[in-house]
Formats: sequence, structure tokens, C-alpha cells
Amino acid sequence: MAVVVVGGHSRDVGKTSVVTGLIAAMPEMRWTAMKITQYGHGFCSADGKPCDCETADHSLAVTVERDGSAGTDTSRFVAAGAARCLWVRTRVGMLGEAMPRIRRELEAAENAILESNSVMRFLRPDLYLTVVDGGTADFKDSARLFLDRAHALVVTGGADLRWEGIAGRLLEGKPRFVVSRPEFVSAELVEFVRLACGGSW
Repeated sequence: MAVVVVGGHSRDVGKTSVVTGLIAAMPEMRWTAMKITQYGHGFCSADGKPCDCETADHSLAVTVERDGSAGTDTSRFVAAGAARCLWVRTRVGMLGEAMPRIRRELEAAENAILESNSVMRFLRPDLYLTVVDGGTADFKDSARLFLDRAHALVVTGGADLRWEGIAGRLLEGKPRFVVSRPEFVSAELVEFVRLACGGSW
């Protein structure tokens, strides 16, 4: 069983599209796909809506997605061919509370692909891809924290990868895969993932 984590340096750089592209390109992997979302104070983990609750039952929610036509990120995973798909939501700083459930799902999976940066605090995946767009100035703290552990960069936009406060040495020497819409994958990226997962099916 192989575990792949796909993170990204900011919102809207194509993380979900890269995950979806990899699922579709490698149906033989029978992926269990997970999207992990952390909400800040004032939002409910159960549904992501504004909320003033502080109860324990609203700090974590896990939904199994089965509908490939709902238009959500997780439904896109289903439509791409994921064997199983989950959306894991927690409050910021409480991802550790979800790890027992996540680990059970990983143990039951043939192969798993997770969309998250923060899960890197708790996992050592076979492959960690960081999705980057040089045209997006923001660089999330969670992406910065684990950038040195990225096995490769998936470039979805601007190729000038320089950000204020990000040391160039953290990006140097990492394989770079330039992808474009609408697939968000390339033959080279797919082969790289296959080899990292232990085979070339």
C-alpha cells in the first residue's frame, strides 16, 4: 500500500485538480482519496458554516462521499474514479483528533491519496507533492513548514518560483513537473508517482 500526500502553498493553486488528475490517470491504484480541511474559530467543522459552538462534537466531522455529481472537491474525486472518498473536517489545531480515523482508513486502503499540508505533521507518506504557482504571492505557514520534505513540485501556473521569506534552497534540487489545464497532470508526473508507489503498472 502506498500513501501520497498532495499539498500546496496557497488556496486555488490546483491541489484538488492535481489529486483528481492522478486518480483518473491511475485507476489501477484503487485510491482511497481524502480531503482534509481545517476551520478557524467561528466555523463549524460539521458543515463549514459560521458557528459559535464550542462543543466537542463540532470539532471533528468525517463524511464518506459517494456522489460524483455534487460539484464538491470530494465528489470530483469520486467522479475521477476513487474507490473510496472521505472529507475530513477539524478545527484548526485539532487534526490530531482525526488521526485515529484517518489511520484506520489508510490501513484498509489499497492505496491512498490525501489533499493536505498539515497531515504531514502526523504522517510519513511514500510521496509528498507540493503544488505551486509562481503567480500566487501567498505562502501558507503549513506549506512553509513542510516544504523541505516535498519530494517534488507540481507547477500549475507561473514558473518563477520566488517568494518573500522562502529560502531558494528549499526549492532547489527538487524535481519539477509543469502541468496545465484541464488535466493538471503530465505523463512524467504520473510515471514519477507510479515509481514512488513501488511499481509501473
